[in-house]
Formats: sequence, structure tokens, C-alpha cells
Amino acid sequence: MKLLHLLPVALLGLAQAAMAQASVTRLWETPAEFKTPESVLHDAQRKRLYVSNIDGAPTEADGKGFISLLGADGKIDKLEWVTGLNAPKGMALVGDRLYVSDITELVEIDAGSGAVRKRYPAAGAVFLNDVAADEAGNVYVSDMITNRIHRLHDGRFEVWLESAALTNPNGLAVVGDTLYVGSWGVMDKGFATTVPGRVKTVSLGDKRLADFAGERPVGNLDGIEVLADGRVLATDWMAGGLMLVSPDGSVKMLDKLAQGSADIGYAAAERLVFVPMMNDGKVIAFRLGLE
Repeated sequence: MKLLHLLPVALLGLAQAAMAQASVTRLWETPAEFKTPESVLHDAQRKRLYVSNIDGAPTEADGKGFISLLGADGKIDKLEWVTGLNAPKGMALVGDRLYVSDITELVEIDAGSGAVRKRYPAAGAVFLNDVAADEAGNVYVSDMITNRIHRLHDGRFEVWLESAALTNPNGLAVVGDTLYVGSWGVMDKGFATTVPGRVKTVSLGDKRLADFAGERPVGNLDGIEVLADGRVLATDWMAGGLMLVSPDGSVKMLDKLAQGSADIGYAAAERLVFVPMMNDGKVIAFRLGLE
């Protein structure tokens, strides 16, 4: 009976040890031809990557922003595929529609042709950032400055959640009925923070907000992706770095990238991670090892 009682504890210890054995291997990096690349999104159906290019200041509506097409081999297929945007950042796919945040509006693009189909203004928005979609096709967009998350539902784009506890939300990811949020942290002057951010979760059902891995600060989080084992990949924009955050609060630095490591893309089937380097004008690809 004592052995049976200790078995779950032993299994938990083995699981935690196995989870700690994570690493990344650099596969390739593109030439520095992108213009302030902020986000990468993997399109498994079309076997390609989308890269959003701010091409200027992240808050400036100058019409210079664009979306690029990038092959999974690191070759740029078309640098300026969708043009006429301002400062595009996060992206999400819903069927044949690509949704891109663009300062104060959400832009709907035909993923096949690249044609802009519709623009959804966000009332009161200041700095729309990352985009994620749930299984029902609802689209969520973070507004980093106003501590809001907007939602596109049945053609209406409205504030879905507003809370100071979001601590300047940046990266978003949806798994099942949970929205994961990578917060930037408590901001002071400009984008500097007095307290760095951490990963949070929001229940899509009742909007209940909670900390994912305790209250310890992790960094100025930008891109996040949730792995099948429940851990979260995250980048720290200010300090640089690709990290793995575990539910128990442990954080493993996988690769200490330079400042500007932004909104990551992830190809789950191949365990490929794509990191846009905003300050360097390139994208770096890694293979994630979880053995």
C-alpha cells in the first residue's frame, strides 16, 4: 500500500525530469531583408509562413507596413505580398482568412489571394498587438497600452475584457477554452517596466483571470505558444531570448537571442519555432527537442 501511495509522486518526479530536457537547434536564419518584422505565423495547409513587417515606427499610420511570404526552408517567396498596411503586428488564421492587427484596427485578408477583404476599427484602441483565434472562429486581439482584449464575434469587433491585472497584454494563444496571455509588465516610461510581465490565463467561458505559473516576473513577454505538454514557449523582447515556461513556475532559457525577439510562430507537427528579430530584420528557425 505504501508503494502504491508513493507511485504517483514518483511518476510526477519522472514527468518533471523529462519535461526539463528541452532544447532547441538552430536550423536557419533569413537574410536581413525584412523591415522591422514583428510576427511570424505558420500556415500548415499552404505550407508557408507569413511575416508581418512594421517598416517604421510601431505606432505610425504611414501606409508602409506589409506582409511577406516565407518558405519553411527560410527562402523568402515574396517580400511584399500584402501592402498598404500601417504597422502590422500579430496574425491569426481562421479558415481562408488571415487576420492582422494594425495599430487601431483588425484587417481581414484573403489567405489565398492576399486581397484585403475588410477592416474592423477598434473603438478606443491605442496599440493593438497580438492576435489569436479559438475553435469557434472568434478572434482575440490584445491592446497592450489600454489593458484590453478585443474580440471579433459574429462580425462585431468589441472590447471583450478590460483589466489592470492583464499588466499590458502582448502575446496571445488559445488552447481549448483557455486564452493564454503573455504580459509585458507594469510600464513606467515608454516601454520600460518597473515589474516585468509573466504568463496569465483567461477562461473563455467566464473571463476568469489567473496566473499560469505563479506571480514571479518572467520578462517583457512578446510571442507565446502553448505546447502539447502544457508548457509555454515565450520570447522576451527587451532582454532577448526564447524561453520555456512550466506550470510549476520554472523558466528555461532555450536560446538567448538579441533584443527584439518578437512574436513567434510554431509548427507543432514538426516542432519548428520561428522567431522574428525586429531589430535585425530577419527570422530565425529552431527545431524544438523535447526528448
